[in-house]
Amino acid sequence: MPNRLAHSASLYLRKHADNPIDWWPWCEEALARAAQEDKPIFLSVGYSSCHWCTVMEGEAFSNTEIAEYMNAQYIPIKVDREERPDIDSIYMQAVQAMTGQGGWPLNMFLTPGDLVPFYGGTYFPEEPKYGRPGFLQVLEAIRSFYDQEKEKLDTQKEKLSSYLQSSTVLNPIGALQPELLSQGIAKNTTVLINKTPGPSFPMIPYAAIALHGARFSTPEQEQSQQACYQRGLDLALGGIYDHVAGGFHRYTVDPNWTVPHFEKMLYDNGQIVEYLANLWSTGVEEPAFERAIARTVAWLKREMTAEAGYFYAAQDADNFITPDDSEPEEGRFYTWTYEDLTHLLTPDELTAMAEIFHLSAEGNFEEGLIVLQRQQPGVVSDPVEAALEKLFQVRYGERPDSLTTFPPAINNQVAKTHPWPGRIPPVTDTKMIVAWNSLMISGLARAAAVFQQTDYLALATKAANFILTQQWSEGRLHRVNYDGNIAVTAQSEDYALFIKALLDLHQACQSLDKDQAHRWLAAAQTTQDEFDQHLWAVEGGGYFNTGSETSGELLIRERSWLDNATPAANGVAIANLIRLSLVCDRTEYLTQAEQALQTFGQVMESSTKACPSLFVALDWYFHRTSIRTATLDLASAYLPTAVYSQSSDVPPDAMGLVCQGFSCLEPATTRAELQQQILASLTRHQA
Repeated sequence: MPNRLAHSASLYLRKHADNPIDWWPWCEEALARAAQEDKPIFLSVGYSSCHWCTVMEGEAFSNTEIAEYMNAQYIPIKVDREERPDIDSIYMQAVQAMTGQGGWPLNMFLTPGDLVPFYGGTYFPEEPKYGRPGFLQVLEAIRSFYDQEKEKLDTQKEKLSSYLQSSTVLNPIGALQPELLSQGIAKNTTVLINKTPGPSFPMIPYAAIALHGARFSTPEQEQSQQACYQRGLDLALGGIYDHVAGGFHRYTVDPNWTVPHFEKMLYDNGQIVEYLANLWSTGVEEPAFERAIARTVAWLKREMTAEAGYFYAAQDADNFITPDDSEPEEGRFYTWTYEDLTHLLTPDELTAMAEIFHLSAEGNFEEGLIVLQRQQPGVVSDPVEAALEKLFQVRYGERPDSLTTFPPAINNQVAKTHPWPGRIPPVTDTKMIVAWNSLMISGLARAAAVFQQTDYLALATKAANFILTQQWSEGRLHRVNYDGNIAVTAQSEDYALFIKALLDLHQACQSLDKDQAHRWLAAAQTTQDEFDQHLWAVEGGGYFNTGSETSGELLIRERSWLDNATPAANGVAIANLIRLSLVCDRTEYLTQAEQALQTFGQVMESSTKACPSLFVALDWYFHRTSIRTATLDLASAYLPTAVYSQSSDVPPDAMGLVCQGFSCLEPATTRAELQQQILASLTRHQA
């Protein structure tokens, strides 16, 4: 019999609806019952495309013996981290403090009433293995500890509670100094340079600040430029990229960018598209970058765009091989055997493929499977393109030029019963998340400007219009949309990233659709006003993760500054304020930005490698520049801390006008002079 999660809008929660565990969603009733019955809360956080979340759901959470004990001794609560990143953030901090590492599924034990964590971990196997105890053993030991070790329990709670409370205390610094920016750029660039064992993640917030820093004439400039270029190659050539159909997987499990963890997340793809477009705009015109962007946009249009115009959240790592399979397998939609390739391709095509991809009979993935990984950059030859089209047809049942839309498998049942013309695809989580859509809008807007692609801009525009017209209720932006139904009041990352997306559209439209530019700027200002009203920290500055209306159900109220797979809300928000101050000529935005940067100053000094997005904002602060030209189109140029507009408000006979903060330079009369002024302005505080 299905449990309480059966009617949830969240795909992740519904995946647990048939568990024998009596799951609750996060709600007042569940929290009250835990306090009333004096039962510890078992809080389990994950997301729909998470591989190990899927594994634990099929193992421990489906075990009737475990469920009987859980239901009798705990109040089990399931949370979709994509709906509630505020809850996830708090308890992820706690598990990292306890164990030194984190990840999903995130499984925490909380005391009722005060919701303080006292034990936690990530994946727990059904039976003892991988050096981990079986989940039933864990549950029994934790319940015994809760009942019989009250003094130790209180000590552990106090320690963790104090740690979490202390994480909300920010100690502002005084005047901001350019040396802090130099330190931030240098240290965060080393994150890209230093290859370490283990998984390889895109880490775009680090790549972004490294690219900012690569413009400065320093002894490390060449190394920084090479690091940025290499990150682009890793992404566009590696197994993390789907060379057959476009789109980037979440990460690779190895340091050589070969074997991916196969889920595709919208937030990664938006950031990578923007980064590769920016890298191209610096003059690194590598054909593999342009191809990766174009194919990723094709994947987005074909598989990840709702009819209403918004973008879906993610695609799973796993898929069924046949409709009769009881469980899906990781990566089978994307991989090939050597026998597959010899059967499908002509000898000439196979030879051409072997020249550009790593191919062997032994494979490079489990069970002899092959993940396509390119060996060198450059243009892909016609025989290779023909071979990739054949592989596309095997996967999808049609050739890429005839397949404009591909229906999502919205759950396992649809995946197993729909008459797919090719392979059974992974499940697609079709919810709309404002923050993630905003990252994709920004990526499309930047790529549209750099490559002068109006179809990229049209995709971005339609998604932005959906958010503007459909995601507000009772005067508040909302984070999620499930098939036309909005849910969850927007959090700081939704506001910050959407405002950035609107500003990016404003910039792209300077060259592609001038008539629409003002509309995007007006929407950015209106959204910023709402953001300030509900989430700005009046005492101290910066933005809280959530509005005051949710503070009663949370253990702490955070102002996030830590970058993860996505940039931290406060770093993005501060950069937005500076951009708004430039395009709107409103100094109050700059005052806010300065206060917030001072608020996070100590964090930037002591945890430099944890907050690259704050250093992007600091770069904007020191090198903020506005450029007006009468006829010259600068939309495709890399102007990391400048806003640009084509305007008639330029002195006669001038090529353009460059303003640095509160003062403007002499009007430039030639293109060369204008470019020299721009470069000087963007590097005036040499990092």
